[in-house]
Amino acid sequence: MNINEKFIINLQGKNFITYEGLLDLAHKKGLQSINVELIQIPNSENNMTAICKANAVTNNGTFSDIGDASPKSVNSTIVPHLIRMASTRAKARALRDLTNIGMTSVEEISFDETQEESKNISTPNFYEDPPTQRQMETIKRLSNELNLAISYDNLTKKTAGTLISKMLEEKSRKH
Repeated sequence: MNINEKFIINLQGKNFITYEGLLDLAHKKGLQSINVELIQIPNSENNMTAICKANAVTNNGTFSDIGDASPKSVNSTIVPHLIRMASTRAKARALRDLTNIGMTSVEEISFDETQEESKNISTPNFYEDPPTQRQMETIKRLSNELNLAISYDNLTKKTAGTLISKMLEEKSRKH
């Protein structure tokens, strides 16, 4: 079964599938139901980490996995919604098993992973200027619209420009 390209996001040279794309494929493979159980409520003792377990049910069986979210693994606009993000991540992982998709979903990307990828596309120059305020505002707005966890640490004008281009490309594909 082919994945519709509108459900693929390329961020900094790596492809990710959207939750929407996984759900679309799961329905084509006979998804009957999907449910989520909250395993851990975020609190100060567990570093504000929410953990959820998802079960996706088809005629061929049940596919289960867990997802987590903490302030360190999401961008600042998602922090008030840690349980929902953990739920979405758990469902995405269960749906990846159901659909036999090895590609990570964009919703699973953590703050730290995005930061590591930002480092990989930096130029060999020792010093680059930080992003402009306008670039930062654009990144924040687009990451919120696309529900992406973005690391703002180590961004340069160049990496911010690349990131904005990729997010605008994805936004145009969704419309």
